[in-house]
Amino acid sequence: MKNIFLASLGIFISCLSITAQEDPYLWLEEIESPRSLEFVTEQNNITLDKLSKVKEYQNIYDKSLEISNSTDKIAYPKVYGTYVYNFWKDKDHIRGIWRRSAKDAYIDGNPTWDTLLDLDEMSAEGNIKWVYKGAQGLYPNYNRFLISLSNGGADATVTREFDVETKSFVENGFYIPESKGGATYLDGNTLIVTSDFGENTMTTSGYPRQVKLLKRGTSLKDAELVYEGSTTDVGSFSGILRDGPISYQIVNRYKTMFSNETIVLINNKPIVLEIPDDAVNSGILKNQLITELKSDWTVEGKKYKQGSVISLNFTDLLVGKKNIQLILEPDEFSSVSSISVTKSKLLINLLNNVKGELYIYSFDDEKWKNTKVNAPEFGTISIIDTDELSDQYFFEFENFLTPSTLFLANADDGTFQSLKSLKAYFDGTKYKVDQIKVKSKDGTLVPYFLVTSKDMKYDGTNPTLLYAYGGFEISSNPFYSGTFGSVWLENGGVFILANIRGGGEYGPKWHQAGLKEKRQNVFDDFHAVAEDLIAKKVTSPKHLGIMGGSNGGLLVGTAFTQKPELYNAVVCQVPLLDMQRYNKLLAGASWMGEFGNPDVPEEWEYLKKYSPYHNLKEGVSYPEVFFYTSTRDDRVHPGHARKMVAKMIEMGNPIYYYENIEGGHAGSSTNEQSAKANALMFSYLLLKLAD
Repeated sequence: MKNIFLASLGIFISCLSITAQEDPYLWLEEIESPRSLEFVTEQNNITLDKLSKVKEYQNIYDKSLEISNSTDKIAYPKVYGTYVYNFWKDKDHIRGIWRRSAKDAYIDGNPTWDTLLDLDEMSAEGNIKWVYKGAQGLYPNYNRFLISLSNGGADATVTREFDVETKSFVENGFYIPESKGGATYLDGNTLIVTSDFGENTMTTSGYPRQVKLLKRGTSLKDAELVYEGSTTDVGSFSGILRDGPISYQIVNRYKTMFSNETIVLINNKPIVLEIPDDAVNSGILKNQLITELKSDWTVEGKKYKQGSVISLNFTDLLVGKKNIQLILEPDEFSSVSSISVTKSKLLINLLNNVKGELYIYSFDDEKWKNTKVNAPEFGTISIIDTDELSDQYFFEFENFLTPSTLFLANADDGTFQSLKSLKAYFDGTKYKVDQIKVKSKDGTLVPYFLVTSKDMKYDGTNPTLLYAYGGFEISSNPFYSGTFGSVWLENGGVFILANIRGGGEYGPKWHQAGLKEKRQNVFDDFHAVAEDLIAKKVTSPKHLGIMGGSNGGLLVGTAFTQKPELYNAVVCQVPLLDMQRYNKLLAGASWMGEFGNPDVPEEWEYLKKYSPYHNLKEGVSYPEVFFYTSTRDDRVHPGHARKMVAKMIEMGNPIYYYENIEGGHAGSSTNEQSAKANALMFSYLLLKLAD
């Protein structure tokens, strides 16, 4: 597919490394310039025209929208006091409603939902496409909330104070203009705020570096400065750590994404906690600060190993004393997925060979003791919410073939009961799941999940979709998707979820094996899985497609530029692709701890070896890639995808491109937009792989 608009420019693109000054597509980084949007509109129209004609397109759209709009889906709870709050979207509430029900009625299975805020009405009144981004309540009565709202799905939000009794925004109440950052109640008349306070108050990553106290009735410009980080930090973020009725004001100063200085404000004076800067704090329980270690830590001759969960006596720590207890030390096959706190218990969600296990820890007689919850096995466990007033909590279980089920549990005795399950959108009994390990280039065993029909033939003809992420210590866990099942598996597809390095499946070491100069390990792992699928005759290059978003978009972008012969379809979503300029675009500078700094010659040396934008070569036959991004993505700049597309077209490589005008980094803001994205992407995959 040739693009007449670009071809007329007659620009020759070298396959050599491009400097920013030589980049002929720099103009595509101008997000909303008429020229850029003309390019976007033209490509959108071409892609929509082609893919909407695929025979499966309308059925995929209808099925995806039916699933998203289903009134039988789970209304996930957020507990504040005696109420459960929920945000809900369906065909009658396109942008959604924020609502609540009495907690007892919700648990009994008969919630009495009371709509508090209707975003469709609000959007129509103000002619702004509002997207709900969360709410924080005023402890302990929760009669007022700080509502975060985004214009079109961007990360930057407007924060407004809302009264749940009157179901209205508070007249002359707290208001924080659009910015990245956040606000938390200290009391009914005071907020602790991070925001764009004006000139020189944001970091080079685009996040706040100042923390202020905002009193009711005063303007943001008059807020009291209580902490200030550096311009070169990722950002400073504030909040509250609560230990029962006791609360502490916390500032987290992220010098990099993985090095965090934790500061406690006592009478507005900062106390820096003497803990490793890569440790992650998860709350306070019975004066014990719960901390997960990302590297070994030796204190008074005793070594606490990387990946361990420890607790520190918090009041001792505030005066420089380290009274430490070991809670959990994972083995080489396990890692901590999440840590949560109820009124009196600690919940640790563990991954064991990428399968969930749940443990309850009690701190009695100055010692930690645990019991394992007899939760469902061979899938993913997610803590949905805890109740600070009791030891009740909610968790979810799912796997590739089992619809998600929400459970109500009691951490006091380990019991739980099913509250709600998704309906089965496809017949899971026809399929099976295998977990396989393959050797990567350096000999490391890398696991992947293989989801196939029980009667699949190993003849190399199966349309196969390989998905992975591989970054930021984020694990890729088994999940249930009615859309994947009904439009991919039911159409003869095979699905692969690869647990490559860079993620958190086996703890911090798994992540750190893919950092910076070690990034090629991530790509080698991905290639190894693809080659194993081909060797086992699950599929062949003609029938193998890959998918990834954000960092996963970088992954698949690198995969098809390094080994184009392996893949016949590539879905590259909201991707990073220009690794020479990524740190200058939106939030890109915050990721230098993950990828490296391209402005440092030694680090550009390894970045340029895989940067997809710089490794496209003339005369190479690449897959016909589908790029998907969003104009309103203020995290990963849409210029990455735009420039890659422009360069590929000029080099004579046909592509598909679709840019949703709103949606932010999630790509879509409404169920209709999500259904359209699914219809485009799965139609493309069936078109390329199922013939």
